Amino acid sequence: MTHTRTQLAALLERHDLGPSRALGQNFVVDPNTVRRIARLARVGPDTPVVEIGAGLGSLTLALAETGASVTAVEIDRHLRPILEEVVAGLDVRVVAGDAMRLDWDDLLAGHDRWVLVANLPYNVATPLVLDLLAGVPAIERMLVMVQREAGERLAAGPGSGVYGIPSVKVALRATAKIIGKVGPDVFLPRPRVDSALVEIVRRAEPATDADIDLLTSLVEQGFNQRRKMLRRSLAGRVSPEAFAAAGVDPEDRPERLSVQDWGRLAHAVADLPSPDA
Repeated sequence: MTHTRTQLAALLERHDLGPSRALGQNFVVDPNTVRRIARLARVGPDTPVVEIGAGLGSLTLALAETGASVTAVEIDRHLRPILEEVVAGLDVRVVAGDAMRLDWDDLLAGHDRWVLVANLPYNVATPLVLDLLAGVPAIERMLVMVQREAGERLAAGPGSGVYGIPSVKVALRATAKIIGKVGPDVFLPRPRVDSALVEIVRRAEPATDADIDLLTSLVEQGFNQRRKMLRRSLAGRVSPEAFAAAGVDPEDRPERLSVQDWGRLAHAVADLPSPDA
């Protein structure tokens, strides 16, 4: 049984607690929403699931209902004892920790493949997703609920007005798409923005075999001046010969390039002298 608005509010009142602004806490108080998330996450009996920011357990309970084996991470020391009480008797392990500083190898030991499901606060959503894709290969899939604008950036493709550095970094290691939207009325407190459900599926291999550090530095330099043509934003870094070898138009702007385009550009830069060499 997942929390309704009345039940969650009563739980907070009984423990003399409220949502923490500093931690970006917005608790889901609609059972239909958390069950929908669990269904879209495609988890079931014996699926190892890690949940970040479990809070008071609304989504945790819905995940446990599917039969999944849940590891629920919560940073708030005031909420953890309540969470442990809520999930007592279920196949749920409650872990204290900050998702941005966890020892992920230790946390995920015991299973080779994991699914991450989480309602992520805006201030950590994008860096956490990118860090997990880059450094935690055991997480094969994610279903994250994030602020709509953040979700659109994670899932954006070339040519989109919100396509940028996070979009390319995600596309390098995964495919991402928005598979649902969530309005503000299902949260306590009610946020001022809509949320999006983003499914992220890790690629078996990166989208390009180019040097990732070089590719990333080119992407960051290019998008830091995204209104400029590439020949200007990458001046001093990419020669006309490298643009030609990569098949990339130097008159293009960075948002026009796919991750494969950036990969060819990185290969060309690695193979040809820079303009300043």
